[in-house]
Amino acid sequence: MKKLVYPLLIACFLLILPGCGTKKEADGLEISSNVEFGKEDYQRIVSSQNELGFDWLQHVVADKNENVIISPASLFMALSMAYNGADGVTKDEIAKVLHVGGLNNSELNKANASLMSMLHNNSEKVQLNVANSIWLNNNYHFQDDFSKNNKDYFNAKIQEIDIKNPNAPDKINGWVKKATNNNIKDLVDAPLSSDLITILINAVYFKGNWQYEFDKKHTEKKTFHLKDGATKKVPLMKLNKELDYLETEDFQAVALPYGDGETSMVVFLPKENTRLDEFQKKLNADNWKQWQAQFMPRQGTFMLPKFKFEHEIELNDTLEKLGMKSAFTSDANFSKMVKETIPIQISEVKQKTFIDVNEKGTEAAAATSVTMTKASVPSGEPFQMEVNRPFFFAIVDNNTTAILFMGAISDPTEAK
Repeated sequence: MKKLVYPLLIACFLLILPGCGTKKEADGLEISSNVEFGKEDYQRIVSSQNELGFDWLQHVVADKNENVIISPASLFMALSMAYNGADGVTKDEIAKVLHVGGLNNSELNKANASLMSMLHNNSEKVQLNVANSIWLNNNYHFQDDFSKNNKDYFNAKIQEIDIKNPNAPDKINGWVKKATNNNIKDLVDAPLSSDLITILINAVYFKGNWQYEFDKKHTEKKTFHLKDGATKKVPLMKLNKELDYLETEDFQAVALPYGDGETSMVVFLPKENTRLDEFQKKLNADNWKQWQAQFMPRQGTFMLPKFKFEHEIELNDTLEKLGMKSAFTSDANFSKMVKETIPIQISEVKQKTFIDVNEKGTEAAAATSVTMTKASVPSGEPFQMEVNRPFFFAIVDNNTTAILFMGAISDPTEAK
């Protein structure tokens, strides 16, 4: 029985690859004139960013029978902003997860600025926008370097919020909706935590028309084979064209260009004798680079399911498994973030994604939030206190610390 495997690998958000083409500087996102970066600096992190996606995909999709879409680009940029406030072991662990151990803060910031400038594109057929924002509890103040680096290199909007204001979550979610063309809603839950210090958010929005559109009259329902052996009838779009194609003993792959070819969706279909999870184990930056170099133009017929869905995932456990452990504990070191001397930890990393693939093209969006709160102090083992002997007591006015009453009880039966 022929097995078709749902092309989950578009979930890697392959919009970010070097093959996207070179844009004019005027087309890029305007980065602060206060900073300098090389036009090619993005090449220092693209492989790292893709590797983060492959690492993540192994943890998210393995042993799961569900649709998934993730954005390595969005997660990488959100964690890069947090990296500017980290130090010590926490900083080293984030660098390990990002695969940027060889870069210092300045180099990582410049590479992100370069990538943002290259990615940000709006043409008649393709829209690709990247946006960052940071929301700060107005009881705190960012350190100058942290604020400046994220403003200058990441074009981040930094805004103070009153966490007690019930409208604060709506304000944050409103920014996310606007940045993702209303596709990502309710990224931040209400009410905001009383321990909240800051929320760092990255948003990526993509909308592209196929260079070669699928003709709707050729779309027909055909059998789709599920992972568990069951089958369903799904609408398959059909295209007969010369496309960049690659075939190995393990898979077939096609690159579908958008617009004038500046972006592409790359779809991998494991062979009948190869399960998707087996193929995923071979996904890494080295293999990916090798495969990309092997695509060649070839005439053929390509059929792809129409699909549209949303996905939400909390990434705490995944990032911990990848080696970013201390950031989620009271041992976290984000001493370069705020001016106040207060322990800070990451309480949640969450990503919401959306994708719609049809005959005309693709619309996709992602938003990643890194929520940072006061670090919780370990409470230790539960205590037991049995007042079964003479004791002292005091009644204190906490505003003034004045002791209003105090006493000692030697025999409570006589304390009348």
